[in-house]
Amino acid sequence: MNLTDHFLIAMPNMEDPFFSDSVVYLCEHNDEGALGIVINKPSPVTMDLVFEAAGTETPDQFKGEWVMMGGPVQIDRGFVVHTPPGNWQSSLLVNDEIAMTTSRDIIEQLGKAENVEKAIVSIGYSNWGAGQLEGELADNSWLTVPADQHILFELPYESRYAAAFAKLGVSPATLMKGAGHA
Repeated sequence: MNLTDHFLIAMPNMEDPFFSDSVVYLCEHNDEGALGIVINKPSPVTMDLVFEAAGTETPDQFKGEWVMMGGPVQIDRGFVVHTPPGNWQSSLLVNDEIAMTTSRDIIEQLGKAENVEKAIVSIGYSNWGAGQLEGELADNSWLTVPADQHILFELPYESRYAAAFAKLGVSPATLMKGAGHA
């Protein structure tokens, strides 16, 4: 099973407060584990602060946008999921159209459509060791669906959870949070 370029959708009964109601975009999944970023949980940081720290003007498409809390791992580091993949100092190619870049050189280029058309920025990432994600899937903690660039890059973050569920033809409200008793 390879879930690279898929969304993980937290089931309504997810008890982990970080991942509750989350959509994770998986950038890598193989025998060694999985790596992704949460795409629907804003951090307290806006993109304006990111560009200010980099000493550049905030491009119009990023003004007032939130940096996502990508996961509980390395929350002091930025991650950019973007299209097209380009040629950056430190990137992980997700597919022919999308890459995840961790090098600072991409920040200066985010406003230039010829270099980066679409992007989502996060602090931190989500990580699963070998077999860990498969175990969580077997425990029904997550649903999976192939990723959709419209959901990933264009929808407001607060709409991404319901939109990912809609790709499966269900609504989160139709799934029970707990077992009933008769």
